[in-house]
Amino acid sequence: MYHPAGMRRLGPALIALIGVLALLINFFPGLRLPDSSAPDGSWRLVQTKLGLDLEGGLRVEYQALPKDGVSPTGESMGVIKDIVERRVNQTGVSEPVVLTQGTDRVVIELPGVTDVDSVRQLVGQTGRLDFVPLGTTPATDGQVLDLTPTGTPPLFSGDQVQSASIGQDQNRGLAVDFVLKSDGANLFADYTAKHIGEYFAITLDGSVISAPTINSSIPNGQVQISAGGIGGFNAKEANQLVTVLKFGSLPFPIQELSSEQISATLGDQFLVQSLIAGFIGIALVITFMLIYYRLPGIVASFALLYYTLVVFAIFRLIPVTLTLAGIAGFVLSVGMAVDANILIFERMKEELRLGKSLPAAVEAGFNRAWNSILDSNVSSLITATILYSFGSSVIRGFALVLIIGVLVSMFSAIVVTRSIMRVLVRQEWARHPRLFGLRPDEFVARGATRPSSRRPVRADV
Repeated sequence: MYHPAGMRRLGPALIALIGVLALLINFFPGLRLPDSSAPDGSWRLVQTKLGLDLEGGLRVEYQALPKDGVSPTGESMGVIKDIVERRVNQTGVSEPVVLTQGTDRVVIELPGVTDVDSVRQLVGQTGRLDFVPLGTTPATDGQVLDLTPTGTPPLFSGDQVQSASIGQDQNRGLAVDFVLKSDGANLFADYTAKHIGEYFAITLDGSVISAPTINSSIPNGQVQISAGGIGGFNAKEANQLVTVLKFGSLPFPIQELSSEQISATLGDQFLVQSLIAGFIGIALVITFMLIYYRLPGIVASFALLYYTLVVFAIFRLIPVTLTLAGIAGFVLSVGMAVDANILIFERMKEELRLGKSLPAAVEAGFNRAWNSILDSNVSSLITATILYSFGSSVIRGFALVLIIGVLVSMFSAIVVTRSIMRVLVRQEWARHPRLFGLRPDEFVARGATRPSSRRPVRADV
């Protein structure tokens, strides 16, 4: 059963807990957390990661070598670039720069990296594509499977794929078609005939790329993967899956030519300037809120500082690599965080002018502003998600920072500001209209007598 009083008591405790954790993550030196990306289960130091433009990093150049007497082509170099970029950017937040040069060179620039051996281990391997039976256990994209005999051993590897292309499913949506060689076709025919309705995964280096359901037996090695429903795959998903099936492993072996440390393209001066600009922007916003909204403005300013601490803690926790574009996204999200408070406070002032008591006006202000806040933030999230899905590494960094900022801003505006206001409006000293930027006659209900300037706002519900 829902208990509003219990939820109201939970709000301050949740705010305090998150605030303490954020302070610990931001200011406790030497804090370490388990590194989910490390196969050996090691721990990583929690720290602020800066991008190539602000910190510099490591530059490694590779050359694609001929294979079976065939030299790399422009198409195969594009495939190598895509595969290498996926490998060095497994979390999606490290913002590497991966470029092709000439007809056979790939250049990788990684921010904040000094260990070239770790890059060699990650990039230099050819890669392995496997087809793995899962039985009745589903798998999600990106999930890492144990392909050892004691885990989920593959049925056959990617060398059994003869060709792959984009096709159409029965609903005329995009699907992915591929043809297996004779050995793979025989294994797949025998397995699918006995395991209809079960799951089957396609993995690259043990990471799940696709995990469709077996809908019928496939006796001839001609396989179709469909997303189901109207429309099927989108074009990007279909192209990515075809690329993996055709070139899951690197189409040509690569060898390292050189590695060197590179300096920041912008450096400390630009970092300091961007931080100063962000500080000035936040200070101007806080000044406006204090002058125009007074007591609610003080609450909003505290929520804004709280928001900044929490967002910065999330950046360090993930960790997000901060470039100049990412810092710009953070500053933009600060303005959006205040925008929600402005909507709430204006609604609250309208309710006070109609004669509602102060606690009732606070609740009505939050409730009536919620739809507008939700619509504006969802629109921002949709735009940022599109940028993250289709943008370059720099654009993805901006979009990721904006997404985090928007989500935390909703929490700070709805939970933090509301919880503090609920406490304040029940204090005797906080009931005067001037503390809310109102004249004494603006909060009286229609038909009531004009109060004196010393009369407090009604505090009864």
